[in-house]
Amino acid sequence: MAFQCQRDCYMKEFVTSVVSCCPAELKHEVNGKKETLKGFNIKLQDTILFPEGGGQPDDHGLIGDVPVVRVTRQGADAVHFVGSPLEEGQEVQVKVDWERRFDHMQQHSGQHVITALAENMFGYKTTSWELGRQRSTIELDTPSVKPAQLQALEEAVNEKIRVHTPVTVQLLSIDDPAVEKVRSRGLPDDHAGPIRIIDIEGVDANMCCGTHVSNLSHLQVIKLLGTEKGKKNKTNLIFLTGNRVLKYAEKSYSTERSLVSLLKTGPDEHVEAVDKLQKSVKLLLKTNLSLLRDMAVVITQNFKNDPQRGNFFSLHKKEGDNEFMNIIANELTTEGTLVFLTVGEEKGPGLFLLAGPSERVAEMGPRVLEMLQGKGAGKNGRFQGKANSLARRGEVEAFLEQQCKQEE
Repeated sequence: MAFQCQRDCYMKEFVTSVVSCCPAELKHEVNGKKETLKGFNIKLQDTILFPEGGGQPDDHGLIGDVPVVRVTRQGADAVHFVGSPLEEGQEVQVKVDWERRFDHMQQHSGQHVITALAENMFGYKTTSWELGRQRSTIELDTPSVKPAQLQALEEAVNEKIRVHTPVTVQLLSIDDPAVEKVRSRGLPDDHAGPIRIIDIEGVDANMCCGTHVSNLSHLQVIKLLGTEKGKKNKTNLIFLTGNRVLKYAEKSYSTERSLVSLLKTGPDEHVEAVDKLQKSVKLLLKTNLSLLRDMAVVITQNFKNDPQRGNFFSLHKKEGDNEFMNIIANELTTEGTLVFLTVGEEKGPGLFLLAGPSERVAEMGPRVLEMLQGKGAGKNGRFQGKANSLARRGEVEAFLEQQCKQEE
């Protein structure tokens, strides 16, 4: 069967009834973390909430006042995962998250017209596509797309929008001869019901289960952002359609104004200004590294020349690095001195190095690692690594100094 969302993609509210309600679990990702949600699978007499399929994500919405977390298709049924149970036979009003739905309609119809014209104009067939959260991607069966082809394709798809090209839906039986004439990448194994054809007048007829606009003018505009190298001699074409283009323009303008304020130059000079800044930063980093090296040498000489020096040396330097610590360690460990060095924020993360006589370092290293909540390893009189927190650095220094005094 075709769902109500497929018969009328523009319907925002719909009254239907609950067929079944069963306890269920859903593996769900929240802020990058996978969670298992406990809830209920709801089947309705019919639905305006699209179940994911055909490269298109599912709809969000409400059944009554209960939010729908996920909609999937099982054969001829749409299964709605919700957090609260609903009574079987109950009449309910279903509402679709229209902003999300219309965005998906724009991106999906946009993909159809891009796919059709890319094949008609250049012979580049679409092998897959992805409707992303911010931008969408079409995988074309070609190693590359020339810039002139990309421009011609963008002009052609937007011309189809400007002339208000109609989009119609046909429902055909699977044995209808007309089915053989439409573009298709095949049907899912559990397909049930009639074959649904999306016909973009004079452009394309394609087998598809997704939700679409009724006229290409509803797409507003299509922007082809560019291409990236795909897998196995294929090219990924990145695009935006409709409201996403407007949001992209708004975000780009906001970024542009921020850069004008930061760089004190006009938009046309931003690339040159950033290039100059990068070169200046590289030069400063090189100069700073040279100064740190010189400083390390001076520090070790002062320690060696101090008649009151003991057999323990400790130093923290916020701006240092591994090379800075190694220069000091190389100079001082030949004296039989135990050296404890750290670089980074005083109470934040950083780097550490413990160097000196092999037995003493091997014995004390794990304890230092524990106190600094770090990760590291040691061999040949060196124990070094990353510290998650240098807040207890003073305690580590006191511990090492105490150990050295006991061995005198």
